Amino acid sequence: MTSTTPRADLGLIGGSGFYEFFDAAERVSVSTPFGDPSDDLLIGDVDGRRVAFIARHGQGHRFPPHQVNYRANLWALRSVGVRQVLAPCAVGSLKPELGPGTIVVPDQVVDRTWGREHTVYAEEGPVVHVGFADTYCPRGRAVAVESVSAAGKSVADAGTLVVINGPRFSSKAESAWHQQAGWTIVGMTGMPEASIARELAMCFTTIALVTDHDAGVDGGDAVTHEEVLAVFARNVDGLKQVLRSALVAMPAEESDAAATCGCRRALDGITLPFELPS
Repeated sequence: MTSTTPRADLGLIGGSGFYEFFDAAERVSVSTPFGDPSDDLLIGDVDGRRVAFIARHGQGHRFPPHQVNYRANLWALRSVGVRQVLAPCAVGSLKPELGPGTIVVPDQVVDRTWGREHTVYAEEGPVVHVGFADTYCPRGRAVAVESVSAAGKSVADAGTLVVINGPRFSSKAESAWHQQAGWTIVGMTGMPEASIARELAMCFTTIALVTDHDAGVDGGDAVTHEEVLAVFARNVDGLKQVLRSALVAMPAEESDAAATCGCRRALDGITLPFELPS
């Protein structure tokens, strides 16, 4: 990074359709210790706030969920100053009452992924153990819930996101297991995205758009990729409206609310094996 690289305090991780989110933005290439991120960052203004956007799956959706370089993506965002991240995603519902079009702002996560790089600290010692009991940023969640409600959209202001490896959808037996456990929604990209953000002392909030009922929920049929894409396309403009409002309402980096957030104190008192980007 150079002294002329544009900076942002807010980050947005989403689909390639969000490239049109900015009126004007600068494309920034960032190198990380973990290889290349999914794509270049796009940095610009959203209603007066400096925002850095990265396409989670890259342009053209070229990386499936289990091959996304989550470590590089979060490191790249932190490298340009981002400390507060919004991460919209598409999910299946495990609750009959939460139908397509509902927005869920989860407060907990269950990680059922495997084979992904789950930590930025595994390469060398000392060992770093980061607390993750409360998965998401409480301030970010509060702003997100308020933004969804203000937009007049149906919102579930809590719930558990179970993250499966993908790219296939769940079997009916797996879905029944998830329902019996009492979990709320199921997706493929929420982990280790959230835990890596915590390892980097970044605030992280997931805003999940329900695109379907998971296999067998309320007697429903199997999920199809076409169905997911169609529902997401019908709701993406409303989701962008919610995200824009949430970004504007986030505490400013220099505010007391931002400075005292527990997410940003996650590394207090821990000896790190290397210096994090600032």
